[in-house]
Amino acid sequence: VLNAAGVNFAVLADRESCTGDAARRAGNEYLFFEMAKANVETLNEVQPKRIVATCPHCLHTLGKEYGELGGHYDVIHHTQLISELVAARKLDYRLLPGSRSGDDKVTLHDPCYLGRHNNIVAAPRTALKEANIELIEMPRHGKQSFCCGAGGAQMWKEEEHGAGEHAEAVNVNRYREAAATGAKTVAVGCPFCLTMLTDAARTADEGVQVKDIVEIIAERL
Repeated sequence: VLNAAGVNFAVLADRESCTGDAARRAGNEYLFFEMAKANVETLNEVQPKRIVATCPHCLHTLGKEYGELGGHYDVIHHTQLISELVAARKLDYRLLPGSRSGDDKVTLHDPCYLGRHNNIVAAPRTALKEANIELIEMPRHGKQSFCCGAGGAQMWKEEEHGAGEHAEAVNVNRYREAAATGAKTVAVGCPFCLTMLTDAARTADEGVQVKDIVEIIAERL
């Protein structure tokens, strides 16, 4: 997508490491500070004009938590960049067979750290709608979205299921809500959500695929 839009960008490659978000959410402040300090040292050396994050957890940690360690950066989510590129007419979408038909219906899952914690709800919708995609909202969406089940470092442990015969995993509950909209695809903007809902798709088997928003956009370039 960046190449198609003619964006001048670079990656840290083997100098890139985890932001430490999961360590902090799990309560390991020592590990978080060690990881964060190393990243701040690298980023301050590189001096990026802007950082584009494909993960809302990284977006939040880099943009709102690294400041206490001397890391002050302009950080945006990749859907925000896509929306900017669309507005600047740097992306040329093509109409795919099935567009604006039942085969092209998409529902959007808002990641907690994107909508609820950082109030970014318009950008992912703009990116999808400008690609001529029919967007169907789930009952719980935007800042009132429902978690995929990975939040609070739950990604790294077995989930405690509720009691009762109808109790189900959080990710399965959310996936079924998405499937109930009649959409053929669940669009996500977070690697944690992608993993959790893809796993739920295998469990629930509702025939709804899960893709990152940028995957959907790339298919239309």
